[in-house]
Amino acid sequence: MGRPKAGLEWHGSTLLRRVAGIVARAVDGPIVVVHAPGQELPELPAGAELAVDRREGLGPLEGLAAGLRTLDSRAEAAYVSSTDVPLLHPAFIHAVLRARERQDVDVALPVAHGFRHPLAAAYRASLVDAVEDLLGDGRMKPAFLFERCEVVELDETQLLRDHELRGADPDLLSLVNVNEPDEYERVRSRAAPEVTVRRFGTLASGAREPLPLRAATLGAAAQAAGVTLDRHVVAALNGDQISRDPELPLAAGDSVAFLAADAGG
Repeated sequence: MGRPKAGLEWHGSTLLRRVAGIVARAVDGPIVVVHAPGQELPELPAGAELAVDRREGLGPLEGLAAGLRTLDSRAEAAYVSSTDVPLLHPAFIHAVLRARERQDVDVALPVAHGFRHPLAAAYRASLVDAVEDLLGDGRMKPAFLFERCEVVELDETQLLRDHELRGADPDLLSLVNVNEPDEYERVRSRAAPEVTVRRFGTLASGAREPLPLRAATLGAAAQAAGVTLDRHVVAALNGDQISRDPELPLAAGDSVAFLAADAGG
């Protein structure tokens, strides 16, 4: 790419801020961002934790080890993502995690669009020792880990058996990453996700019907809907998550309700 991917822009956010925020929406446990020693990072979601590679240049297994070490038994499994997938949807993360849990395996590994995707997979957290052993032996490819543990490979048909994923991301755009400048420009040129906004209380101005629009963040949705997202306003995402964070990433199909916080609804 020729420049750090983490800070690349996509619809007013950075790739890292967006992907970390999407993962945060999809999981109950800690969000761990792994980075190289001395690497500068853009803004992260509140509560995100940092982990540093012990050694640079050892590839994805070193990042996996650093992340699992930081989890320190606080989660049974971890969804592992690269930073360059701005089309990642929470439904994809849910589907992969459910597949691992349902089949009680060590790794749920998507195999789609002609490739294995070890950086879009779910890993049992207790694999950290096996990963460390491989690194110590200089065996740094994820394939070596897959030889040592129980893996279920999820092809496109299997992934799309998940009803939530089939409705939210039928083309599995969650797996589209950007390794070259032209790939980045193609993804960057894609329209923001289609979402639905409703306004309540004094924000409604007599119009409470759903408003379809395109927005990649909560702040962009508020602006498009003519809402000032300040301390007097709260947003309910998909009926449950409450936020005022303008950087909260939105995904296709999201429903956002803006309410006047001090007007009794």
